[in-house]
Amino acid sequence: MAFENLSDKLQNIFKNLRGRGRLTEADVKAALREVKMALLEADVSFKVVKQFVSSVQERAVGEDVLGSLTPGQMVIKIVNEELISLMGSETTEIAIRPGNEITVILMAGLQGAGKTTTAAKIGGKLKGKGKNPLLVACDIYRPAAIQQLQINGEKQGIPVFSMGVSHRPADIARAAVEHARKNNFNVVILDTAGRLHVDDDMMEELAEVKEAVSADQTILVVDAMTGQDAVNVAESFQNRIGIDGVILTKLDGDTRGGAALSIRAVTGKPILYVGMGEKLSDLEQFYPDRMASRILGMGDILSLIEKAEQEVDEAKAREMSQKLRKAEFDFNDFLEQMRQIRKMGGMGSILGMMPGMPQVKGNLDIDESAMDRVEAIILSMTPQERTNPSVLNPSRKLRIAKGAGVPVSEVNRIVKQFDQMRKMMKQMGGMMSGKRRGMLGGMLGRMKLPF
Repeated sequence: MAFENLSDKLQNIFKNLRGRGRLTEADVKAALREVKMALLEADVSFKVVKQFVSSVQERAVGEDVLGSLTPGQMVIKIVNEELISLMGSETTEIAIRPGNEITVILMAGLQGAGKTTTAAKIGGKLKGKGKNPLLVACDIYRPAAIQQLQINGEKQGIPVFSMGVSHRPADIARAAVEHARKNNFNVVILDTAGRLHVDDDMMEELAEVKEAVSADQTILVVDAMTGQDAVNVAESFQNRIGIDGVILTKLDGDTRGGAALSIRAVTGKPILYVGMGEKLSDLEQFYPDRMASRILGMGDILSLIEKAEQEVDEAKAREMSQKLRKAEFDFNDFLEQMRQIRKMGGMGSILGMMPGMPQVKGNLDIDESAMDRVEAIILSMTPQERTNPSVLNPSRKLRIAKGAGVPVSEVNRIVKQFDQMRKMMKQMGGMMSGKRRGMLGGMLGRMKLPF
């Protein structure tokens, strides 16, 4: 996640605070100086950091905090509340007109921010909520922009309106709204052209399109990986054409992520969604309270549950639960579980959302790319070998290794780890008392996971 470095630094700072017992005003101020540096390194706007630290300090050095039995915890609670406030406090939805009234959404942003893909993602979200969206190709400049929108629209099952590249974007938008009115579409999503940087021509064109169709929502798509530049872009768009909300893309990347902490404070506009991957399903509603919890290493169990509900088949999950209790699962089940984990963003993403696990995650040997090798090994087995691993002798393992393109040692390792998992589940017997939960954590900590 984008905030991994910031999260690690803040957790270390607060770990020291908790370890001190009683705190003085000097202790709190020293800790907040470290928090300030951590936020600045994460590319959070200087003005935003200054105001944030000032607000936390004003609350944290009060008598009620310093005189409490757990002042360290109280300071963390205040930081959490101020982070939530900084990012907007409440979750904001895209405003959609009721019934069959047409809502026009204008997607704006610089070239390369992921606007075209995000337009299709938003269309998919709204379709899932019972709306009938129409994607509109208004980018007449970028090579293959129209084709990209058509491909993504087809994947989402959403029609795309296009008039080629010989018409003005404002005229295309007007024609699209008329087409929507005649064909019972109730959401029109305009994918407009971007530029490599903010310029007058782009702003004038966007203003013309916005006025031509009286756009209900102007949503800015910004690349979180550009850090402070994303905030500057958001401020420019807000000042020039006015925006109603922001979608941050590439928040799953190796980025400092400061944009998410600065945009609301700088523009006054909410973050609506965050892009967490390249798949069309990788768009998450932005919850300030959940994001604050993740940044502070407290996990995000609600988002984890929602991901599981979306991606995991309930009947299969019940069947797997029974197999795990009886230690009857085989390599087919193992493969299915790996695919479910991948759908949910990978093991690292799942652990990052579990309370207490972000701190533990660094101690586990998780190689997400190894999933592909494990899958190749299992797919190189015969149906009999997958359902009855005990038949795997040296000659069979050699054949499997050749089929998967890996050394025999890799096959031996996966089979051994699979046997360990089965034995462990048999010992657990499906029971998850506090004591045994601790045992499981210890075993996982010592095991070299296969992915």
